[in-house]
Amino acid sequence: MKRILIAIDYHPTSEQVAETGYNLAKKLKAKVCLLHVMAQTRYYGMEYPSFLGYEGYNFPVNMQMDSEIQKVAEDYLQKAAAHLDNKVETKLKKGETATAVLKYADEWKADLIVMGTHSHSFLEKLLMGTEATTVLEKTEVPVLMVPVKK
Repeated sequence: MKRILIAIDYHPTSEQVAETGYNLAKKLKAKVCLLHVMAQTRYYGMEYPSFLGYEGYNFPVNMQMDSEIQKVAEDYLQKAAAHLDNKVETKLKKGETATAVLKYADEWKADLIVMGTHSHSFLEKLLMGTEATTVLEKTEVPVLMVPVKK
């Protein structure tokens, strides 16, 4: 495995996912790319504690300003990459998460996708599915799922 794509969302549990994927990549001497998909803009205004070296913003984000949200997401990715290693690549995509992860894994020629699985209730999984499930069902690339709890 030479290329490991680590998909992170805008939530503190991403630190566990990123560090797990990065530590595996170091052992394999693999190239790493952190991928973040802007799918649900409401998360960028959340006040989370510091994670992945990212302090966040202490002011509310105007959800109608796409360019401002993109700046927040780019800043988040840069801080997350610096938290791991300055050699880590980053990529920001927009759209539906599972589709964007699958498409970029193919474009970047990833040998492994690393992503987290949030614990959802049985009913939520049954009615809505999860992004992780969609990636697993449609990928041609091995996937490492890191179990995380909100």
